[in-house]
Amino acid sequence: MKFGVVIFPSKKLQDLANSYRKRYDPHYSLITPHLTLKNAFEATEEEVVNIADKLRQIASNTNVFPLKTLKISSFQPVNNVIYFKVEPTEELTKLYNEINQEFSEQHLDYAFVPHITIGQKLSNDEHSDVYGSLRMKRFDHEEIIDRFHLLYQLDNGSWTVYETFRLGKE
Repeated sequence: MKFGVVIFPSKKLQDLANSYRKRYDPHYSLITPHLTLKNAFEATEEEVVNIADKLRQIASNTNVFPLKTLKISSFQPVNNVIYFKVEPTEELTKLYNEINQEFSEQHLDYAFVPHITIGQKLSNDEHSDVYGSLRMKRFDHEEIIDRFHLLYQLDNGSWTVYETFRLGKE
């Protein structure tokens, strides 16, 4: 089975992201707007029990933290992804690093750039138009993150929550 670890932002930020994603993200119907902490990985049902235990431990040692977005950015020229840029915080970076060190057998393709995708798989022209019109707008949003989620992929390609982990001591 395929699993991943993400943070789901508030409904307000999800609604804003979805207002763009329904037009510019072919994965719109497969997963709600999210910030990826651990890219998709394969694990058996037995392995995921241990993974969940480790994630529970990491969550209990992580404090709640602010998630703040200010603007739109892009991964161009690496790929035509447009996203809400999330300001990196010490807690967010620590959480990402701890989760990925725990699963170090998987190499990381890219440096950690906290973001919430709003457009992907765009043609060069489409990317240029959309990014050009959005990059000048400000997207001031701040909220407190108090949980993250272990997801698994269903047969139809969509993702659903396997377990939710609350941050801090319970």
